[in-house]
This record gives sequence, C-alpha cells and structure tokens, in this order.
Amino acid sequence: MTRIFARNLKDKQVMSSDGITLGIINNIVIDVKSGAVIDLVVKPDIALDKEKYQMEDEFILVPFDAVRAIKDYIVVDKNQAKTDVKT
Repeated sequence: MTRIFARNLKDKQVMSSDGITLGIINNIVIDVKSGAVIDLVVKPDIALDKEKYQMEDEFILVPFDAVRAIKDYIVVDKNQAKTDVKT
C-alpha cells in the first residue's frame, strides 16, 4: 500500500467491500514501538448495525489489516472488519 499521512485519513468515509457505509474515520490506533497502524477508529453511520463490530465508547474499531483501498474513501474487507467481540 502506498504511503499516506494520518491527517489525510481524518474524516474519510469508510465503506465495506460490499458497499455498506460503516462511518467516518475519527482517529487511528498505532503501535508506539513499531509505528504500525493497528485500528481505524470510526464514528459509525447511524444506519449501521454495530452489534458485530468491536466498540470503544461510541466508536467502532476496524482492524487496519481489513483495509483494501484508500482513495476518496476507505474500502475495508467486510469479513475482516467484523468481530465476534461484543462489549
């Protein structure tokens, strides 16, 4: 994947690979030792069923490994974005 500045991710729309709008990026989680991006912190779309996503406060956490493309919006693999964790 090409390099991109974190500030360019803020407020980008996040969509699943099947075209469902997940929400808007609010922040990212990084590993401070390696600098690797761990999760996208996403403010969920009002219509999104959040039950199958890992939640932190009012946000969903989408593993960065699920990201498939970053252009005008971010596309994530729908299966990797979901989790069995219910908090």
